[in-house]
Amino acid sequence: MVRYQSTRSYKETLSFQDVILSGVAPDKGLYLPDSTTLENLAYLTQEDLSYEDFVKTIFISLDQASAKYVEDLSIYPGFENSPEPKLKELNESTVVMELFHGPTKSFKDYALQPLGAIANRRLDELGERGLVIVATSGDTGSAAIQAVKKSENIDIVVLHPANKVSEYQRKQMTSVIQDNVLNIAIEGTYDDCQRIAKDLLSENPFGRRIISLNSINWLRVMGQVSYYVWLTKQFTAPVNVAIPSGNFGNAYSAWFGRTHGLPINEILCSTNVNDVLRRFINGGVLEPLVTEPSVAPSMDIQIPSSLERLIFDLSSDAKSFYDQLQTNSKAQLDEKSVGGLQDVFSSVTFTDEMIKTLITSLHDEFHVIFDPHSVTSVQMALDNNSSLPTVAVATASPEKFGNVISPLIKNFTESKIDEKEQYLTLSTENVDVIEAIKAFI
Repeated sequence: MVRYQSTRSYKETLSFQDVILSGVAPDKGLYLPDSTTLENLAYLTQEDLSYEDFVKTIFISLDQASAKYVEDLSIYPGFENSPEPKLKELNESTVVMELFHGPTKSFKDYALQPLGAIANRRLDELGERGLVIVATSGDTGSAAIQAVKKSENIDIVVLHPANKVSEYQRKQMTSVIQDNVLNIAIEGTYDDCQRIAKDLLSENPFGRRIISLNSINWLRVMGQVSYYVWLTKQFTAPVNVAIPSGNFGNAYSAWFGRTHGLPINEILCSTNVNDVLRRFINGGVLEPLVTEPSVAPSMDIQIPSSLERLIFDLSSDAKSFYDQLQTNSKAQLDEKSVGGLQDVFSSVTFTDEMIKTLITSLHDEFHVIFDPHSVTSVQMALDNNSSLPTVAVATASPEKFGNVISPLIKNFTESKIDEKEQYLTLSTENVDVIEAIKAFI
């Protein structure tokens, strides 16, 4: 049986049933499986299965205990059409995988729709009502709300950084006015939102079961690994993948698939001016700086939480690394781990001006409009000097960033959400958020 252990050496392990509703471990680490029931994901075959049924086979292959939760469950209820990703060829060596055709036009739907459905089923089984607390840099919040807004067993609180997401992203969250949804704008950065969410998950001052739908929840990785399994089935040779990277959950899912048999060669991580990942990949030092606002707000992150699982995989010791980060405001990987990191990962930073120029130039060249995040992965893929095909992951619809794109591309019509909004604006103090949530529940 698969057991889930903390990246920071906490001794108690969890079952799949437990990890569904888990957040951070008691030692503030993240959960990872101690094994998988199928060591080689490359053996899976789609045959004549729908994408949804194929994903169910992946969940069951990763942990057979998931079967009772997914076999007869609709895990993509919010998708109007098939959730199967769309591939678009740009040239003979570069392909784009579009992951933004779900209910919130973001790749987050691919993992959060299954997680929301499975969490609701588990709570029903327990006879409990859960409280979801989510921090978002733009896309996770709306995808989490869409995943649970019809749940009979879940209330959800979403924290977003005030005035640091696009208007469309904000309204996707704040225009969902329901008794089980609370939106809070935090007067700080995404990293402040993430810190508050982690603190509340760890301390739980509410007397309710608290659930994380952020990428710290292991089922998010299972949902994202699934589209990399699907992707590699579309090619006869190994592929490289290029990913716009913020919290690192998407890139970690590609890594996890690679370490379990998927024919993924290089993993290219593009960043914006908040280039903590590029600096980490290039030198093995994690050193958060001040978060700078950018035209690609979902990448405005200085402490990528999902990076912890990679650090554990590379060094088997995330605890000392994060103790070092806590003490010194930076942490260094050992030399062997840096070598393992650089064997697979590379990164390039794109400034706002570069991003704007790319939106225009890629449209002129390929007659495709990419959002400010996806242009960075597409350009990394185009620049990649490899004999293997490189797949750029397109993580969001350009509709969500009309404020950036409409001044750059003639006749691009900015999508608007004109519905009423409802949200609170609070400080970065935990106590303020706790009081608001207690009033909500």
